[in-house]
Amino acid sequence: MAKVELTQIPLSQMVIGLTVKLPLSWTSHPFFRSKVKIEQQIQIEMIKGLDVSFVYVVDGHDLLPKIDVPVEIEQPEEVVNQDIDYRPLAKKSIRVSQQRFLKSVNDIRTGFGKIVSDPEGAYREAATLVEDLVEHLYESETPHLTLVSSGETDVSVTQHGISVAVISMMIGHTLSLPKKDVRDVALGSLFHDIGKLKVPDVIRRKRGELSDHESNFLKMHPNFGHEMLKRTGLFPDAMLDIVLHHHEFIDGSGYPHHLTEANILLTTQIVSLANDYEILLHQYQTPQIALGILFKTHSSKHSDNLISVLVKILGIYPPGTIVRLTDDSIAKVMMTTADVKQPHVWSCNVSGAEPSFRFLINEDVQVKEVVKLDDLSDGAMKTLQVNSPISFYFNNFNH
Repeated sequence: MAKVELTQIPLSQMVIGLTVKLPLSWTSHPFFRSKVKIEQQIQIEMIKGLDVSFVYVVDGHDLLPKIDVPVEIEQPEEVVNQDIDYRPLAKKSIRVSQQRFLKSVNDIRTGFGKIVSDPEGAYREAATLVEDLVEHLYESETPHLTLVSSGETDVSVTQHGISVAVISMMIGHTLSLPKKDVRDVALGSLFHDIGKLKVPDVIRRKRGELSDHESNFLKMHPNFGHEMLKRTGLFPDAMLDIVLHHHEFIDGSGYPHHLTEANILLTTQIVSLANDYEILLHQYQTPQIALGILFKTHSSKHSDNLISVLVKILGIYPPGTIVRLTDDSIAKVMMTTADVKQPHVWSCNVSGAEPSFRFLINEDVQVKEVVKLDDLSDGAMKTLQVNSPISFYFNNFNH
């Protein structure tokens, strides 16, 4: 039996009531399946946010026979005017980001394990992961950041690499860098700390202040990583530059070569900034405080333009920030939105009871202020998991 050819329509002709098939693999969109029954306007908006220019019609409205002008089907007034609950879609998009983050961590960990014994295999693993990251970044014209976690108490070198890659790629995307540069940024970010694997655990995991000898040894990790990767002959020069110089700052105060701005590649400057912010984040635990410290005390280390882009990406209340809402609830920011005062949050009351995921754009509620961790009750700290390490991943939910 001959295969039936599906009708192809532009996104402008999508209407409620159609069942459409997306011309994407299931890993490239936030829906459960590539076949989607359109029941809400938000589904149409989400599809328009994907990197597609058309969909296939599977069922509905007599398969929209071809006409010379776009068809507009008038919707019943109650469908147009009713309040739409976007929470399930937002929650699903966060869940997809979490799953992608964990897969990325596992994939790069495999690559790390092969770098000496099977460098070609390690390169293939890393290159495949970079393509996944690039695909996820460009799923939407306006990607946002979402809070993700490995569930572990300490952030590993691989988890840190994924989070730095995501921030760096978001900066590159905002600057409209060519995809080649974005790939170099991603690959360099993933491997930027691989040299730390040659630093003894007693130094790398030490909680207290390092001795001069220990600090100097730790500062050799960019050299260790660069030598390890360059020896394979597989990695591009721009990526190797990131690995060697990700601790260089434009004022010459970095290491190992004390370079100044004119001698640091833009791609390397981007990763240096993202890495610096991530280090402050893990030091101070609160994303908003870490951003404030970066802005006030590290501004001479990075270009004003790049810092401005980072602030734009993270927003006033970056994911992971603990805030008080105008209804006096306490909440953790889960995902940035276009309206910085109405992000998606996980909230509870001051005692930690009544936990719920909230889509503030649906409510007449905004962020009132940032809350210091010392001011939280034990119950709220437990409910909001304020001590969990913070990492970031892309999210393409744009409503």
